[in-house]
Amino acid sequence: QVQLVESGGGLVQPGGSLRLSCAASGFTFSSYAMGWFRRAPGKEREFVSAVTWGGGTKYYADSVKGRFTIYRDNAKNTVALQMNSLKPEDTAVYYCAAQRGYKPDPTAPAGMDYWGKGTLVTVSS
Repeated sequence: QVQLVESGGGLVQPGGSLRLSCAASGFTFSSYAMGWFRRAPGKEREFVSAVTWGGGTKYYADSVKGRFTIYRDNAKNTVALQMNSLKPEDTAVYYCAAQRGYKPDPTAPAGMDYWGKGTLVTVSS
């Protein structure tokens, strides 16, 4: 049974940091690209960051570039998102997702094969 379980969300002040984690099971993690997406209140789900199956290529949305960093550990079947300099507009439910490695684009929500249930990040003073 495939599972993606996110953790690490919470309330943080503007300018603060959070680290999200995603634990994967039930599939061959090292053969999948991994991504983070988010859905803000009243908005569509959007791409945040992704990393290829081997970790060699990382992708970031322009809105988070320079502030967020994605990491993956194939030995532990985990992927993390370090979020620094958080802004109120980063408030959203953050989702972890997996995509089979042969697919070309890990930044499109429609192309992901598995999804977690999400973790809420609230950036507010």
